[in-house]
Amino acid sequence: MNVDLHCHSTASDGVLAPAVLVERAHARGVELLALTDHDTLDGLDDARATAESLGMRLVNGIELSCLWNGATIHVLGYAFERDALPLARAIETLHDGRWRRAELIAERLAAKGMPGALEGARAVQQELGDSGNAPARPHFAEFLVRAGHVRDRAEAFRKWLGAGKLGDVKQHWPTLDHTVRVLADSGAWISLAHPWQYDFTRSKRRRLVAEFAQAGGHALEVVNGLQPLEQVGGLSILAREFGLMASVGSDFHAPGDWSELGLYRALPEDLSPLWARFEERPAIAVAEQEES
Repeated sequence: MNVDLHCHSTASDGVLAPAVLVERAHARGVELLALTDHDTLDGLDDARATAESLGMRLVNGIELSCLWNGATIHVLGYAFERDALPLARAIETLHDGRWRRAELIAERLAAKGMPGALEGARAVQQELGDSGNAPARPHFAEFLVRAGHVRDRAEAFRKWLGAGKLGDVKQHWPTLDHTVRVLADSGAWISLAHPWQYDFTRSKRRRLVAEFAQAGGHALEVVNGLQPLEQVGGLSILAREFGLMASVGSDFHAPGDWSELGLYRALPEDLSPLWARFEERPAIAVAEQEES
């Protein structure tokens, strides 16, 4: 089955509206899709309506931001109930945190001689589609380009918005343990997003995976787009070591040669695919339901 369990629409920081994204995925032969926008479910209803009209399978998805050991980590949740109360509460908190984060990014940019960033980033965001969510760093990057502060988005992230720069605001995220618990309480299957993208040593990455598994995580995103094969191999080793399943996805944000729906490296055949379990309830959620 051609699956893609990681992509983003204009509901967060992608460039395609949810319905358009689903149509594109379908045209590219994707049979099972998860829309995993950052800290929001706003795009799911349009995505599901389009998927149903095309006879395509779509599972509920989300990518939640959290903190581990001082670093921003992303956790993917799948196949949860659309109206799960623990997740709804967590999203509301994250929504407020993202607006505070956007305001702080704008304040920091203004202090460096780049005023009007929040309004400018919001205008960029609104051009892509109506959203009540705060503008994200890609929107700020485009504002900086248009305002003439940088040559391109790459420079915007390298100088101002990337990891360790002034736009890398972390303090509003919940902990990894809390985020995994929220997803578990919402009946989700839980995967650690792109573990190799974090700027960690091998030993620190292994510790992250160990604590994620201990917290109740189910899978690693072993394959994220066209990442190098040695990274797929390294993550496969960690999945085997900690008894985790594997998820795959393009991490699509915008059309491009290296970022396209359904485009990613092959998953090693000996790993257990997470999506094979989507028709089941996660054991941790069932146990908690029985205890209550």
